[in-house]
Amino acid sequence: MRALMRMLLMVAATICVSSAQTSNNSNDNKQQQQQQQRSIWDEPIRFSSKTKDSCTMVVSGAGDYTRLRVSCKGPSQGQTQGRTYYCDFQGKPNLCRAYNLNPRHYFTQMMWDMRKLSHACQGAKIYRPQMCKKYPDEAQMTFLASWPKTTTPKPSKPMQERKPVVPAQTKPITTPKPVKPQPVKPQPGKGVQTKKPSPKPGKTTIRPTEHPESKAARLATEYCWKSFHGICTYFISWFQN
Repeated sequence: MRALMRMLLMVAATICVSSAQTSNNSNDNKQQQQQQQRSIWDEPIRFSSKTKDSCTMVVSGAGDYTRLRVSCKGPSQGQTQGRTYYCDFQGKPNLCRAYNLNPRHYFTQMMWDMRKLSHACQGAKIYRPQMCKKYPDEAQMTFLASWPKTTTPKPSKPMQERKPVVPAQTKPITTPKPVKPQPVKPQPGKGVQTKKPSPKPGKTTIRPTEHPESKAARLATEYCWKSFHGICTYFISWFQN
């Protein structure tokens, strides 16, 4: 009996020691995780934008998601204070293995892109740091909201150059071509009736009346030898009479 009691006591002691070691290990892991979270959560990342806006990046947890708020304040100009604005991002970067090894460097890579902008909240809607670029959108930080609301102006359409008005060219007046008369087909039983052209009115030249003797003498000089003019004139005037 005594030996059995000793065995039971030894088993109970070993169980207590192993449970104490596991609890200590879990506490150590929690402390390490809290230290990693504090290094991101408690120490904001600071940077300046292209227009000298002073900005801070603060990371917080929201259930399974990781929240990022970027707050900026512009430089004051004389009596007028600088502009203030902020924007929120949300995602699950813990799905990326490289993020879990160095989470602060993940947001530092985001900061490198934001400091190139004139307005830190008018950048990309989804940031893909180089260390987690191959992972899906769920593992990236996505734009959630901003204040004041930023509206990206639409690109204006280029003005179309007006073409100079060219006066309409007047077409030359074309005279109608004369229509050729088509020949009329003769009807059976009727001959082709040809219209005689009506004589055009012309100038009538009044010739002087010649005497028979002068006419006979003129014909004799044209058709008879010179030595026979008298005889030819006599016969021609005799035939005319």
